[in-house]
Amino acid sequence: MVATYTIFGRQVGSHVLAMATLGTTFVATYLAMPSKTNEKEAGPPINAASKDEEKFIQDFLKNANGGEQKAKA
Repeated sequence: MVATYTIFGRQVGSHVLAMATLGTTFVATYLAMPSKTNEKEAGPPINAASKDEEKFIQDFLKNANGGEQKAKA
């Protein structure tokens, strides 16, 4: 048989308490994790005078970040 505990006047099996404890732990951990942020908002805003300048800056940053990732690998 299963060990039972009396909680609020009801008999509760030890396996039910174990499942509730594990479930509560995993749910609390999931809720405590930070949410994913949009990568586009990760950096400061680009204050470009024109669309061409903004595109040039974005392309430059992509190339610069790509070079760092290749060097680390």
